[in-house]
Amino acid sequence: MSKYCFITGKKTIFGNKRSYSMSKSKRKFIPNIHYHKFWSEEKKRFIRLRLTTKAIRCIDKNGLECFIKNKKEFK
Repeated sequence: MSKYCFITGKKTIFGNKRSYSMSKSKRKFIPNIHYHKFWSEEKKRFIRLRLTTKAIRCIDKNGLECFIKNKKEFK
């Protein structure tokens, strides 16, 4: 499975690594992805999601159900 955040939609992007002499070589920018379990009150069970650290902080602040219902508004 690729590095992709369920909530924010962040994924790996590609770019150039630039040296001091400004020569370029290809590199990847990988998002900070973690697996995290959240308790869902509606389903009465844990839900395991693969999220960025930004999404984990936002879910802790606003609640899981808010983001699952309004996934399009978060982007």
